[in-house]
Amino acid sequence: MKEFELEPGEHVVLQVRKHWFLFLGELLPYAVLVIVPFVLPKLLMLAPPMAPYAAFLDYDTPVARAALGLWLLIAWTSAWGTFTRYFLNVWILTSQRIVTIKQYRFFNREVSSLLLPRVQDVTTSVNGVISSLLGIGDIKVQSAGEDIEFIMHGIPRPERMRDLILKYVPDAADATVGI
Repeated sequence: MKEFELEPGEHVVLQVRKHWFLFLGELLPYAVLVIVPFVLPKLLMLAPPMAPYAAFLDYDTPVARAALGLWLLIAWTSAWGTFTRYFLNVWILTSQRIVTIKQYRFFNREVSSLLLPRVQDVTTSVNGVISSLLGIGDIKVQSAGEDIEFIMHGIPRPERMRDLILKYVPDAADATVGI
């Protein structure tokens, strides 16, 4: 997947995706949806008034198996969509710009870039105990002029990304002055 072309003399410094822990949190509901049809009949048997309804979930009939297959197919497709968004949403820091690629749905993506000489402010935030322990945070990059903000949510080690952005901002500014 080639979303953008590097300029002559430009190189990729860092490529970042959302933290893996947040990705697993997004997959958890789909894992629960897969387990429900297998656990629900056993739970219904534990409650005597609900026990007769467990017979509807025995999956011995072709219609019940087809319904189970459809249920699992929907859960799998939804989980795959979550993985696709995780894998294709990426923030790339090059020696001259910041590029964000946002995948909204299967065939809907947005690619934006911000030249490093236009960066005015870089702010990081880490909120909560789990985020602090795992090093998960957000970065907000503000640009000069049109009040454009690049916000990166849930990235690992946001301080490292901030330091790298600030390291390359003067280099990019010096490179454009001599032109």
